[in-house]
Amino acid sequence: MIVLETNRLRLRLISLDDADFILRLLNEPSFIQNIGDRGVRTLEDARAYISKGPIASYEKHGFGLWLVETKAPGEPIGICGLLKRDVLPDVDIGYALRPEFWAKGYALESASGVLTYARSTLGLKRVVAVVNANNQSSIRLLEKMGFEFERMVRLSADAPEIKLFACETTAPRSVETV
Repeated sequence: MIVLETNRLRLRLISLDDADFILRLLNEPSFIQNIGDRGVRTLEDARAYISKGPIASYEKHGFGLWLVETKAPGEPIGICGLLKRDVLPDVDIGYALRPEFWAKGYALESASGVLTYARSTLGLKRVVAVVNANNQSSIRLLEKMGFEFERMVRLSADAPEIKLFACETTAPRSVETV
């Protein structure tokens, strides 16, 4: 099911049929370095990740991480969406693309579409984002979208501190959904 479209991209629900792509994405060295090692090493692990992560979030919250694919030729390039973590009071935006799709504007386009969806469809007034302090490309992307650094946070007691950015979603951003 398609959740939203931008000029070049389609964001849709992740299904168990996407396990091969999720397995590849979650094992990219850049994903492990910037987001974390999810311990997904087999197709069965990928299916469990999809079931317990995105699908469970769709059922519980009505949103989650969505698969990002190009409109033509319909190639999966990453994930982007909204997360509700128990440790954060606000919904946060998350995204990850395969490295061959970096520096083409896809991250900005998909994340801007998700931010517009959060505001216009879900009625969220505020969205946050968490990012490793050394991930300068993600920090620049967030700032371009209107996010501002707010404070350092830990997602668990033993986790390193990461930056929390926040965005008031009252004004439309550069990319509208179709």
